Amino acid sequence: MKSKFCLGLLIIAFIFQGSFLRVEAKQFDYKSPEFKAVASQFACTCGCGQDHYECDPNTCNLTTEFKADLVDMMNKGWDKDKIRKYYVNIYGEEILTSPEKSGFSLTAWVLPFVVLGAAALALFIIIRKWVKKKRTEEPVIEYQNTEDEVEGEILSSMIDEERKKYL
Repeated sequence: MKSKFCLGLLIIAFIFQGSFLRVEAKQFDYKSPEFKAVASQFACTCGCGQDHYECDPNTCNLTTEFKADLVDMMNKGWDKDKIRKYYVNIYGEEILTSPEKSGFSLTAWVLPFVVLGAAALALFIIIRKWVKKKRTEEPVIEYQNTEDEVEGEILSSMIDEERKKYL
């Protein structure tokens, strides 16, 4: 009898567990930091070049509807990644403010640095060749100027004479 009573209480507790453990879901609005994190990852499609968080709702009807959809999704319990996947499936990666760091989009992150490195290396090699070519093309002409030698000898003899006077 006691085991039946305990089993009955467990069944009743299982059935009514939702009413015993009521958890309030957090309500999101346009000013919450979670909303900013989600909205700033999507580029506005009106052509302003800003993300949906920064786009002015007074001039753009698209961002007003988009923000309302984001708040609705977040209030339904969707997380940032699920919302991101949803919009990428609809619009493609063009809606993202920054490309994903995986797959073919990884080239958008790596390629600029590779191109800059290759350009710097090419510039270094070209300048090095120019410097080497300039060294070998200009022969050094050594000539002796007899006037300079004569003046130098006269000067050194005058210095020697003056030195002998005082030493």
